[in-house]
Amino acid sequence: MSEACPCGQGEYHSCCQPLHAGQRVAETAQQLMRSRYSAFAKHEIDYIKTTTALGQQQALDLQAISDWSKANQWLKLEIVQADEKLDKNHALVEFNAYYHDGKQAQIHHEVSHFVKLEGRWYFLDPTTDHTLGMKQPCICGSGKKFKQCCAGFL
Repeated sequence: MSEACPCGQGEYHSCCQPLHAGQRVAETAQQLMRSRYSAFAKHEIDYIKTTTALGQQQALDLQAISDWSKANQWLKLEIVQADEKLDKNHALVEFNAYYHDGKQAQIHHEVSHFVKLEGRWYFLDPTTDHTLGMKQPCICGSGKKFKQCCAGFL
């Protein structure tokens, strides 16, 4: 019997698992969002790291992410809206992540921003320290100045 994918879009082995295993990359920001939700549900913390903007990865607290992933029972993901074309390389996905924290059911609502670099989508993490000067290179690795690239999305 096949296992349902936590993201709600089919069977895990043909949905998010190939992305988690590095056999495929997300084709859209929404697909990346779904696969990241599934990564939390499946405790695929390395995937969470590698799909975060390149300049933010070292600032992630992987132990805290792992602890949060394991402390919760992930119930379902609901996409509220997705705008894949904020500009040439940026997208937005608004979602509700339903989970149980061991005491009660919770809903995490978020509007997430993503950047596409060299054909790959990355999550722009608003929780990491991004006190870059506006004229410094962007955290996404695009080579553009921060203010001309991702600053408006963080």
